[in-house]
Amino acid sequence: MSSSRHYIKVSPNDLRLNRFVGWLARRGISLVGSAELSVRGRKSGAMQRIPVNPYTQDGVQYLVSARGHSQWVRNMRAAGGGELRVGRTVRTFTAEEIPDAEKTPVLRGYLKRWGWEVDRFFQGVTAKSSDTEILTAAPDHPVFRITVTK
Repeated sequence: MSSSRHYIKVSPNDLRLNRFVGWLARRGISLVGSAELSVRGRKSGAMQRIPVNPYTQDGVQYLVSARGHSQWVRNMRAAGGGELRVGRTVRTFTAEEIPDAEKTPVLRGYLKRWGWEVDRFFQGVTAKSSDTEILTAAPDHPVFRITVTK
């Protein structure tokens, strides 16, 4: 895992959009596969919530931090898991951060699926970028393999 501290701060407009997408997810409305992530805060111990775009590849589900080493990423590293919610459906999971060397196919697939929304956070790297370019960007974008426990 990278020790990079790359992070793209949430703009006021993105914050409003995130709140709206989270509100929809809590009411059972998933926009193009989005869900609300709840993860225990590493300092406060309180559950922190943020909308995410879970990505499934070859039957395995991942969470990718497009913005970089965000608070939810730091909390996930400490907590080792969390919950994904869409309406009344809550899936509890454990999470394992994958090493940079394993991220290329996941990031390429994620960008293919969600690039229309997140390309701006990848500094010119897209689903069509070379493996080398994606691997170069990998330390800036934590990826967690999640396993649903209930």
